[in-house]
Amino acid sequence: MKGFMKAFALLAVAAWFSLSPSVSVPAQAAETVTLVDFSWDSVQFHNRVAGFILEHGFGLKPDYLFSESIPGLMGLERGDVHVAMEVWVDNVLEWYEASQEKKTAIALGETFPDAPQGWYVPTYVIEGDPERGIEPMAPDFRSVEDIARYKELFRDPEEPDKARLYNGPTGWQVHSINVKKIEAYGLKDDLLSFDPGSQTALATAIVSAYEKGEPILAYYWEPTPIMGELDMTLIEEPAYDPQTWESTAGCAFPASRVWKMVNAAWASDHPDILPFLEAYVTTLDETNAALAYMKTENTDAGEAAKWFLREYGHLWKAWVGDSRRVSAIEQALAR
Repeated sequence: MKGFMKAFALLAVAAWFSLSPSVSVPAQAAETVTLVDFSWDSVQFHNRVAGFILEHGFGLKPDYLFSESIPGLMGLERGDVHVAMEVWVDNVLEWYEASQEKKTAIALGETFPDAPQGWYVPTYVIEGDPERGIEPMAPDFRSVEDIARYKELFRDPEEPDKARLYNGPTGWQVHSINVKKIEAYGLKDDLLSFDPGSQTALATAIVSAYEKGEPILAYYWEPTPIMGELDMTLIEEPAYDPQTWESTAGCAFPASRVWKMVNAAWASDHPDILPFLEAYVTTLDETNAALAYMKTENTDAGEAAKWFLREYGHLWKAWVGDSRRVSAIEQALAR
């Protein structure tokens, strides 16, 4: 009798929960996956593409943590960050090698290949632009060896006896690399490294000068919206040499390795996700197209990611593989 009464009570409670409109059993919260949002556009775009797929295909809740390069990568080692969709390995080589020795982070292959970076000038500085009525300003300007000769063209307002190089912000590892380059090329008396303060300020300085038809010398990289939109020329440096790079950085940037990396402990706990992240790879043109869309449509990285997923379905479906996951992602895109 006691057993019967206990079973009846349990059935009554279950029925009450199922019928009562005011009571619901909370669903288990989705596990969070943290992706590090460095301060440049392409990584934020790739984070949103990966985040959308991880959310709707794998059931995770994406969280985007903004950070400059080194603090973000240290967070990746600690596990505060789980995924970094763009690690420019050669810009943070010391950190990368240490992380591999300690086995705290795992590299999962390239995000896109052949990503150039270096010192750029608007092409009209060298060739002019007849449609805009701009005459060539420095027709012989080709390489770092020509900077001292044309330093008045890029005159720094605060130190007019020097040219100004718009460098990456101080928090970026490449800022220090560019300072080393200035010294290696014997340009300390001719060229000043200027910190614009942020990636946005650096891009704004380039676009502003370009729209006015003025000369500017600036560090930048591809893929980016403005490099796809503006006609810029990468000035020549001596060919990349590993020994020179390690000692003085007085040569061209090495072929850029832009890799996806994950926290090692997180990777061990999520073996089902690693094949997707390993398969995730785009071309420079595909990434530039998405970034150009983001700029021309004046939208954010999240909307650019959705546009990309709709335009390049064949690409991400191959990354994901599993038809059930693909179907769930397609349904989310259709909403």
